[in-house]
Amino acid sequence: MNQNSLNPQSESRVLFIDMNSFFASCEQQVNYWLRDRPVGVCVYTGKFSCIIAPSIEAKKKGIKTGMRLNEAILLCPDLVPLETNPARYRDFHTKIIKVLKKYSNDVIPKSIDEAIVNLHNYKLVHDDMISVAKKIKQDIHTEVGDWLKCSIGIAPNAFLAKLASDVQKPDGLTIIDHDNIDNVLSKMRLKDLPGIAGNMAERLQAAGIQTPVQLRHTSPERLRIICKGVVGDYWHSRLNFAEVDMKDNDYKSMQAMRHLSAVQRKTLYTIEEILLSLCLTLEKRMVDTTVFCQTIGFHARYENNFSYSDTIHISVPIQDGSELLNALKKRMKHYEDANKCEPVLNTNIISLSVYVGDFVDENMVQYGMFEDNSKRDKLRKTVYALKGKFGLDKLIRAAEIKEEEYVKDVIGFGSIKDLHDTM
Repeated sequence: MNQNSLNPQSESRVLFIDMNSFFASCEQQVNYWLRDRPVGVCVYTGKFSCIIAPSIEAKKKGIKTGMRLNEAILLCPDLVPLETNPARYRDFHTKIIKVLKKYSNDVIPKSIDEAIVNLHNYKLVHDDMISVAKKIKQDIHTEVGDWLKCSIGIAPNAFLAKLASDVQKPDGLTIIDHDNIDNVLSKMRLKDLPGIAGNMAERLQAAGIQTPVQLRHTSPERLRIICKGVVGDYWHSRLNFAEVDMKDNDYKSMQAMRHLSAVQRKTLYTIEEILLSLCLTLEKRMVDTTVFCQTIGFHARYENNFSYSDTIHISVPIQDGSELLNALKKRMKHYEDANKCEPVLNTNIISLSVYVGDFVDENMVQYGMFEDNSKRDKLRKTVYALKGKFGLDKLIRAAEIKEEEYVKDVIGFGSIKDLHDTM
């Protein structure tokens, strides 16, 4: 159900619930002896694996998402590394959504650790939003887990509610309304706003918009010119209490993986073709869900039980599968040169996985001032529209020509859409 509306809301009745250090907190919830200890959840716990979710205690010691495990151990020797347990996190997520639905039928899960509760239609039932937020915190504590904490933002629309949820962590509660919005925004930079990365910030600053407060008070007509389209209207609407982000089909991340047979591992050519197929699989899914990614991840396991993991954060969002592959290969080459080691892609690989995340809606993608890829992006959408109508094998780009059959789609544990199709 899409509840977007360009009519500004007068009251702060949207709650954004952000579970704090969710994966690590779930592990601490089920294992008492992990509580108050720094925990780092990893896809794998090999020496060079990547931490995808540090606990609150680990964050206080400087451990960050994306940090390699060997570097994290040097920084925090008492860090406890744990492998992910997706089924566990999904179970806790489902229980949390059940709690939220006690207060409203308009609950939109945004990811496995985030959700929106829209109370605009519940004015006679819920009068005091601060009280509702405190009750939700207490219900999660008593009905889901006493170690689980969340930060809740309250605002007239979903964007500002999310922004409010980031103001105080962990266990925060912040409200943004017509009276305090400029004060809240005055303490932020442009890049503190979700959806504004380096390129967008540079474009705004070049046009004389230096702060979030200035962005809010810029006319939609001028923003439309600066942003080259409707995205300017969206930014004006978000910061002036209209709703443009209340949709329920978001993914937090997507993953594609493949286990390689002995035959497939015989040649490096086949391994690279499979890696390209995984990137194209993710490209198709991003096209289908109209998003671009700002984070790319890669993991490989080898016959000797070693593993290689890497996470790349990029300032300019991408969607193209070939660009994903090039970014990964460039990073691998840098790693090989720095460590003077054998190639990351070699015939000892037994499994490959690629994931993408930190998504930006296609309407919010900002092209460089001297490079506009809009035509190529439109062509990509047209190609997949034709594939959807006539079949995947009826229209094939050069990059897709391969001996292997099309790689099956695999949904990573960051996706929660499948959990709510029947809820």
